[in-house]
Amino acid sequence: MSDIPTHVRTITIEAYDDPRGHRLEATLRDERPWAQEGQVHTLHSMGLQVIVDATTLTITEAAATMHQFPHEECPGIEAAFQQLVGLSVMRGYNKAVQERLGRERGCTHLEFLARAIGPAVIQALASSRGRHGNDIVAGEQSGTAANWLANSCHIWADDGPGTAKIREGWRPGTTEYPTPSLVELRRRRHEA
Repeated sequence: MSDIPTHVRTITIEAYDDPRGHRLEATLRDERPWAQEGQVHTLHSMGLQVIVDATTLTITEAAATMHQFPHEECPGIEAAFQQLVGLSVMRGYNKAVQERLGRERGCTHLEFLARAIGPAVIQALASSRGRHGNDIVAGEQSGTAANWLANSCHIWADDGPGTAKIREGWRPGTTEYPTPSLVELRRRRHEA
């Protein structure tokens, strides 16, 4: 058995604050580390860039780019990814992406990047608010998760620990990481 991998897929998603909202740049690279000179080493190298309106969480711009690909016809699908424009990255996003760009309507690799961008936008929004010193639940009713977090996972379920922690007065980014349990936060609050 060899210590050299048979295949390596690298996916990177970077988010930037942008005057137009949040700019996300996603890349996918498939490589065969074992390939010798004269053999195909990089099978896929492609990217997807979107701009997401920070207020509505709707994609306002999208561009797909293929740098390395197995068939000359592959780049012909890049323009199809303009269909992401107008989609909200909130609930139903993955289904909408799959309906527009899944299977024969798109490219498996770019469609995967498009689906991966949705949750990355949520992380980017929280990170951006933290970077600028803004409360990530600002503007929301006291004791509830921000609309963009609500029911996004078991932590942010209506009856989940994240929502309960907010009701107790905790705010994301105000304690160590990972955030202590609800029981521990309550204990600390009562000791203070």
